Amino acid sequence: MNSRKSKSNNLIHAECLSQVQRILRERFCHQSLHTNLYGVQAQYKHLIELLKRTAIHGESNSVLIIGPRGSGKTTLINHALKELMDIEVVNENVLQVHLNGLLQINDKIALKEITRQLSLENVVGDKVFGSFAENLSFLLEALKKGDRTSSCPVIFILDEFDLFAHHKNQTLLYNLFDISQSAQTPVAVIGLTCRLDILELLEKRVKSRFSHRQIHLMNSFGFPQYVKIFKEELLLPEEISDKHFAEKWNENVQCLSEDTSVREVLQKHFNISKNLRSLHTLLMLALSRVTVSHPFLTAADFMEANQLCSMDSKANIVHGLSVLEICLIIAMKHLNDIYEEEPFNFQMVYNEFQKFVQRKAHSVYNFEKPVVMKAFEHLQQLELIKPMERTSVNSQREYQLMKLLLDNTQIMNALQKYPNCPTDVRQWATSSLSWL
Repeated sequence: MNSRKSKSNNLIHAECLSQVQRILRERFCHQSLHTNLYGVQAQYKHLIELLKRTAIHGESNSVLIIGPRGSGKTTLINHALKELMDIEVVNENVLQVHLNGLLQINDKIALKEITRQLSLENVVGDKVFGSFAENLSFLLEALKKGDRTSSCPVIFILDEFDLFAHHKNQTLLYNLFDISQSAQTPVAVIGLTCRLDILELLEKRVKSRFSHRQIHLMNSFGFPQYVKIFKEELLLPEEISDKHFAEKWNENVQCLSEDTSVREVLQKHFNISKNLRSLHTLLMLALSRVTVSHPFLTAADFMEANQLCSMDSKANIVHGLSVLEICLIIAMKHLNDIYEEEPFNFQMVYNEFQKFVQRKAHSVYNFEKPVVMKAFEHLQQLELIKPMERTSVNSQREYQLMKLLLDNTQIMNALQKYPNCPTDVRQWATSSLSWL
């Protein structure tokens, strides 16, 4: 009877945990719009007012939202659009077009995407087009409904806006801004970019039609606010089925936010990058460790997640190298120290390796030159070294100049963790240049 009871309890726990994980993962991946916008209230107010003027009063506008990656540009626009669409009058009337500079690589593809999103393929099918401007004006004319004076407001959201500036003659941008300046269909053009010099990329005719409104997003919050965000991102809402579990979870989150080791991890993250994307990555990795047998997050989970976040991929590659390849990297390290980061070639590395072998003949096997060359080429394939210039057909491989893509700290850290590394090799890596 007891075992049956514990099984049913485990099932309830598993269901509750999967619900918790779903809610939090959606939050961390920005699939659900979380209620709070952090440190961008003034910018949000500006944007929502601008959108309402287009959607309700039929006023055309254009604006650029500028900020580094992960500063919350997309979150800001998504929140604003959600609030706008909650207004009943707007919801029935406003049309949205989402374009991305990485996907719509030229104006022809962009126009096709606009027609698809506005469900005008059938209309377009029966119409013979002339220039791009005629296509676009026809599409906007097609949006007019009822009498000629009223028409549907259209909101264009252009992600990676700077890439649209590289399109031929910037025709799409010119026409969108031109319509936003004229008294035609109400249009709001919202560009999202991480480039501060974006206006320099625009042609004179495009620039003259742009309203020059800019909303700048810079993560301006301090560490106390960052800890508060950490706490709010992990707190569970009230609609969780198991209220008792939610209470215990939220109490645990409160304790974690006051824990010294967790705060140290957060401080490291905050010092490296203030953006919330890196915080969400940390939280996602910690959340993945939650199971039925381990239902609550602990400080150890965050320390483990932090190690995974700050893991050096190149140092990890070094762990899988052979002893010969490790020796070649150490020889390159010594050459960098001697010649102050000047490029080297295979022959120089081989000579350096030979000196070491002669000194430690009893502990290191003296490999044949072709074998050492093969190991050297393998390091190039792994992109731990790279050629300084393109390889020509006639050039001798052993004299081609190379550069090491690892710094001394990475090499030493990798050697500390390298399994069964010969003592002589480790000593050679740490030795000074006095023996040369």
